[in-house]
Amino acid sequence: MKLNRTTQRTVEILKLISRSPEGATLDDLCEKLDLPKTSAYDIVTTLAEMGMINVKRGQKQNYTIGLMSYRIGVNYTNNLNFIGTIEPILKAFAKEVGKTIFFGVPSDHHVVYICKFEPENPIITTATVGSRNPMYCTSLGKVILAYSDEEKREQMIGRIKFTPFTERTIKDRDQLLQELEEVKERGYAFDAREMEEHMQCVGAPIFDRGGNVLGAISMSTLYKPAEDYVALGNMISEKAMEVSRLLGYLGKI
Repeated sequence: MKLNRTTQRTVEILKLISRSPEGATLDDLCEKLDLPKTSAYDIVTTLAEMGMINVKRGQKQNYTIGLMSYRIGVNYTNNLNFIGTIEPILKAFAKEVGKTIFFGVPSDHHVVYICKFEPENPIITTATVGSRNPMYCTSLGKVILAYSDEEKREQMIGRIKFTPFTERTIKDRDQLLQELEEVKERGYAFDAREMEEHMQCVGAPIFDRGGNVLGAISMSTLYKPAEDYVALGNMISEKAMEVSRLLGYLGKI
């Protein structure tokens, strides 16, 4: 079977960019894939226009994977077996606690919402399936960062630009690292009204059979001073461990 050369090159470019957290320049692509510069430029220009890659402009244009690629990946992920495994558990959990439950996975230095499970009378949340938010101010993102291996965590944190969404948003790297230590000590993370003034979330990590952090689940609720968020944290942590065991996780060796 004869393969289309331009399509092959396009896929190779996307794969290379997806493996480059810091991004790739046109020179990087041409050198590593042995491509003519004019051909590579035409392809990346088209990919950028379609939202498949992002362009960071500077002395040299830098390319990172784009939101449209993430969304295509999300559609694929929704068909994976593990989604079918965890879906009924998290759906029942949302009904049990009467709060919205999210499952999210890392994508660069953001978290992408893969699944959303709502109770009978859900609160209105801005997060939707396929959308993404920064890791440093979401409970999902914080636990993913806290439980990722050191090299991967440093790569993700290195790309973060700390933007304040509320007065409670984490402001810098040192503050984030301190909080990540606390997250690992207690086993769950808070979004303490850091993304939205009226919303409080608590999240816990999901591990795969190899003990690697696969993603995280979170519980979202309107902020109430009388709410016992430590109890909610323990609850989400227990449910996350239940889901992890279903996926083959046996605990840290």
